[in-house]
Parts: sequence; structure tokens; C-alpha cells
Amino acid sequence: MISETPTTVIDDISSGPQWQLGGFNLRCTTRLALQQHLRNNLLAGNQCTLFFANTNFIVQCQPLQEQINNSHAIIVNDGIGIDIATWLVHRQTFPENLNGTDFVPDYLHNVREHARVFLLGGKPGVAARAALTLKEQFGVEVVGTCDGYCQANNIERVVASINATRANILLVAMGNPLQEQWILTHRSQLKVKLLIGVGALFDFLAGDKPRAPRFIQRLRLEWLYRLCLEPSRLIRRYTVDIGAFLALCLRKKDREQLH
Repeated sequence: MISETPTTVIDDISSGPQWQLGGFNLRCTTRLALQQHLRNNLLAGNQCTLFFANTNFIVQCQPLQEQINNSHAIIVNDGIGIDIATWLVHRQTFPENLNGTDFVPDYLHNVREHARVFLLGGKPGVAARAALTLKEQFGVEVVGTCDGYCQANNIERVVASINATRANILLVAMGNPLQEQWILTHRSQLKVKLLIGVGALFDFLAGDKPRAPRFIQRLRLEWLYRLCLEPSRLIRRYTVDIGAFLALCLRKKDREQLH
């Protein structure tokens, strides 16, 4: 059982450095430090929001920039494009790549004794299959699912369903910027303590989209693997949008390290 009474939390990452990129403040942290921070706040009953910033996030979430920056959400780096831009702007890189596809299941496995997870988003049936993977492979208790289409149309019913399950972690898979907007709009109505925007995670967990082989992941070329599998859907993201991403980062001249 998680204590409903907040306790003193040692903030592992909030006092650390941030890099501003495309107008967003990204935490300069490690996987272990982020996991510990989220675990501490989960056990203390403090609500947290986590977003993974890849190049698509920086471009698509520009209309939400002020809202996100004022939300106290934790934003972490995801992908080689972020590292390249951070080097160009700040002459620095992040200590680790914190992509959500790997981080979220690993984190849930590590807090499985305390986690009650709800999955929201994806095509009909995808969240349910993703839930089975989390249960069978990661030992995670999934207390409810809801797809991102017909089931999610009645917002009041969705919020009530999530609260009724007593979930304390909510994964939202709607893509950028819909998942970020949904979380920021509705988190005050929810009793969950950790809300995470997870993009295509459910598709990977459900087996609908394959992960790149390990050696391609180690070379940080998973983006190219996905582009080869879905060229019509992703060609713009990795061409036109990459140009827009770099222009945003360089035009804003985000050259000051924040503390």
C-alpha cells in the first residue's frame, strides 16, 4: 500500500542542471536518478508529470510551450536528435538517452510492488494487449485500459473510470501534442500520482510495431529502422520536421545553462 500522507522527499533531480532547447527546459539527469525521483514522489503521494522530449515533441508541442513550462512537468531527453541539437546550442550532451520505450517498462518493473497502472490511448485492442505484456513480462499490475478512440470520447466517464480503479500511475499514448494536452487539461481531476506521455509505447508492447535489433539501438539508429518500416508516415518527421526542429533550437539561441 502507498501511504496517502505525503512524506519528506529528497528531490534527486530538481536541483540539477537543465538545458533549454526549442523553448523547453530539459532535465540533465540519469536513468537511475530519474527512477529514484519518481519512486520517492510516488511513495510520498505527490503528483508528478513526465514528458519525453524527442524532436517531434519540440516541434509539435510549440503551441503548448508556455503551458508545459509553467506546469512543473519533468521533461527528459529522448533520441539522438536532441543530443545533436544540444551540442550545437550548448556544446553539451546529456549523460544518457532516456527514451520512454525503454525507461517506462523498466521503471514500472522496479516499482511493481507499489504500482497500480492504467493505460489510456492507442487503437482499439492495443492497450489491452500492451497490458498483458506489462503483466506477463514485467510483473506490473494493470488495473484498467481505455483506447484513444471511441472509449476516450466521453472525458467525464474516462476520468471517473481511472479514479474508480484507484490507479496511481497513468500512461497516456496519444502522440504529440495530444497526449501532453490531455494530461495538462485533466490531471487536476485525477487521483493518480504519476502521469506519463508515452507515445507509441503501447504499439511496441502489444507487438504491433517491432523494435529495432539491439545492435541498431546501440548505434542509435532506431529512427532509421522505423523510417524504413513506415516511410509514408514518418518521412515528414525525419525530413521537414527535423529542419523545423533545428531552426527552432538555433533561432531561440538557448545558450544559457539553467540551474
